[in-house]
Amino acid sequence: MKRLLYTFLMISLAGCKDRIHKEPVFTSVIIGQVIEQMTEVMIHDITNPPLAARFFSYACLAGYEVVAQNNATYKSMHEALNEYPHCKRPDSIPSYNVQLSAVLAMLQTAQKMQPSEKLLAAFEKHFIDSCKRSGFNEETINNSLRYAKAVSKKILAYAKADRYNKISNYIRYTPVAKEGCWYPTPPGFLPAVEPYFSTVRTLALDSCTQFKAPPPTIFSTGRKTAFYKLLLQNYEEGKEMPMEHRVIAAFWDCNPFAIQDDGHLIMSSKKISPGAHWLGITGIACSKAGKNFEDAMQIYTNVAIGLMDAFICCWDEKFRSNRIRPETAIRKYIDPHWTPVLQTPPFPEYLSGHSVISACSATILTHFFGENFAYTDSVEVSYGLAPRHFSSFNQAAQEAAISRFYGGIHFMDAIENGLIAGNKVGKYVIQKLTNRQ
Repeated sequence: MKRLLYTFLMISLAGCKDRIHKEPVFTSVIIGQVIEQMTEVMIHDITNPPLAARFFSYACLAGYEVVAQNNATYKSMHEALNEYPHCKRPDSIPSYNVQLSAVLAMLQTAQKMQPSEKLLAAFEKHFIDSCKRSGFNEETINNSLRYAKAVSKKILAYAKADRYNKISNYIRYTPVAKEGCWYPTPPGFLPAVEPYFSTVRTLALDSCTQFKAPPPTIFSTGRKTAFYKLLLQNYEEGKEMPMEHRVIAAFWDCNPFAIQDDGHLIMSSKKISPGAHWLGITGIACSKAGKNFEDAMQIYTNVAIGLMDAFICCWDEKFRSNRIRPETAIRKYIDPHWTPVLQTPPFPEYLSGHSVISACSATILTHFFGENFAYTDSVEVSYGLAPRHFSSFNQAAQEAAISRFYGGIHFMDAIENGLIAGNKVGKYVIQKLTNRQ
């Protein structure tokens, strides 16, 4: 945390012509630091990927709303997102700093939504202390916090109305006892994650079925059937896999549910969610392109909205088709000793979630940065993974998608159709948010 705040201070002060009398100017880096801190809390809480996307989307919306209320270049999400409220700038709060208010609105919203809110509250306190040391006066900080809380209150009410809080009232999900359907896998045999996530209100999409994917390949144990060919694809790939394929699988693993079982003790591995990975890529792109704070806030928010809707769309299909995972099918019908390179996540196979959200994120980022934006992805260096270079966001999305095949946890049709669905969601989000008068 101290390292992050030190970086923030150096970058902020570098933007000031007069370090004594002028308030620091924030860069896109501070937004990325808030996202990183939210991610650290999610890892601590073992937040599942769809829920993580929900947290990110509302936190980003809070920050963006502050920007939009104070700069006519950026339009409010009112009438662009489903049921989004009309948020009026509070006239009673004088002399606030817009950028500071936006960051604090993100933190206020994240604190109220994430279980370990005390960790985020501690980060906010350190952040405010650093602002005092870097040139903000007490009155500006207090007014900015008041403004942030007012905006956050509106966004939190919007979040509360998305129906996620009703999920706990639904009947506990029970795996379908039918051949070809998903069933929990070892070593944890964890229950299904967010089986009712498709009931949550979409942000930009008309509904969770707006871009409904074609049905998966029909399950069959016949050796000459299309499904059996899919099985053999996964089985053969897993037998003598090239090291580069293993590296790719590990790089895009992003499985918060990974469990290590040494026969005596079961431990969980701490990993970020796929949505956090793509928001990290967003931060890298914003820094490389030199995006100012306001532009970066807009880009982060667009990507976060895409993530939320992509997960809702994908989870709707997962629990409709409810297809068996390669690990279960191969062990039962081909080789009882076969194991995938990656640990199988606890939810149905079709569509591939990584494929959907990666294609969606890549489509949105390409809109802002162009087709051939090359970058080095160092998001997971702190988790022991070497950086990888990409010539475009679409190349990264393609690699993220195929990584699920290399990892042995998805069939190819789930990957291919997932990429198509994600691309459609991303294009629609951009169309919905940019084609406004």
